[in-house]
Amino acid sequence: MPASPDWFEPARFGLFVHFGLYSLAARHEWVRSREAIPDAEYDRYLERFDPDRFDAPALAQAARAAGMRYAVLTAKHHDGFCLFGSKLTDYHSVRVTGRDLVAEFADAMRAEGIRVGLYYSLLDWHHPDFEIDRYHPLHADAAALEQPRDMARYREFLRGQVTELLTEYGDIDLLFFDFTYPAKGPEDWGAEELLALVRELRPGILVNDRLGIPGDYVTPEQYQPDRPLERDGVPVRWEACHTLNGSWGYDRDNHEYKDPALLVRMLVQSVACGGNLLLNVGPTGRGALDPRARETLAAIGEWMQLHERSVHNAGPAEFTPPSNVLYTQVGDRLYVHLLFWPLKHLHLPGLAGRVRYAQLLHDGSEVRFHQLNGENHEHNNLAPPRQDAGTLTLTLPIIAPDVLLPVLELFLEADA
Repeated sequence: MPASPDWFEPARFGLFVHFGLYSLAARHEWVRSREAIPDAEYDRYLERFDPDRFDAPALAQAARAAGMRYAVLTAKHHDGFCLFGSKLTDYHSVRVTGRDLVAEFADAMRAEGIRVGLYYSLLDWHHPDFEIDRYHPLHADAAALEQPRDMARYREFLRGQVTELLTEYGDIDLLFFDFTYPAKGPEDWGAEELLALVRELRPGILVNDRLGIPGDYVTPEQYQPDRPLERDGVPVRWEACHTLNGSWGYDRDNHEYKDPALLVRMLVQSVACGGNLLLNVGPTGRGALDPRARETLAAIGEWMQLHERSVHNAGPAEFTPPSNVLYTQVGDRLYVHLLFWPLKHLHLPGLAGRVRYAQLLHDGSEVRFHQLNGENHEHNNLAPPRQDAGTLTLTLPIIAPDVLLPVLELFLEADA
């Protein structure tokens, strides 16, 4: 599967994996910065790094079962530790464990038919030429501040590692750079030159927007867009990236997990607004998914098995939904996602005469519909009042389906 941007929108749902030395600390992936941990103390995790439970094929199978079509792994996070065998530093998993986790990840995902993406941090708190700023763990270390640092050399290092990732691991479909911030900008990364190098090495690859210059797609993080995103009035590709519990890396004592039903709603809302959802897991210090992560992926997968055609290849609908409803559409099929289960009747404005068949998606059972265009009354003991012209009324069962989010599949008339 050579890199091509055409796969991104149809895929809609992806897996983000944050794993590294910080996973052993189990106190958030920014633990080194937050606690200003010096090199010698942080190296305790390097000495103990043993991802004996990191099972890339099992991770790929879990992603596929959850209905995910692409996956992104942290090849290098802000602490500078690489999950691949870089020739430009000895700070990597191959030297410590003999294992190239990027290679294992890429091979396993491809074996499951899942597109491969890599995350690469533009920050590097380990590199001797990365200039210290207020986010750097050594920002209060007088001796470290006196050491000369050369960002020009660091830019060469960036280009060298990106070249390694894009030439030694087969077809990479997506590159997730992270990130430009007030203390560092595009000139620090040599963003234009770096992006040109990526395009030269992998034509067709998708690159995100965090170099500080426009990329192929934008990445709202930890919030959910409620409308299609635009830049200067032009629609843009986008992907909402979210954690399960507020931490990207393994955070043992953080139990604020999002409910699977909420995550399904977030996925559908992304698709309804023309975007994707990239959902993160942070494996434990030994590389395994924690029980809540496994359970969450399995629950989403159970819903996706029955409803994935309302997500994959779908996008915004040409119709405006009523409140408590999200629409997605694929060709002549309109998918009605019910955020709230109504009592017996569901009124859909503007769809009268436009639907030829309706069914519940999870079991294919028919849903009957009609147009309430009888007597124009305000109240009747046994009949609901007339609806506005053009409204389609569906008659639903009293009991909601036992699924995380009920979905109706409406087959539209050819001229709808």
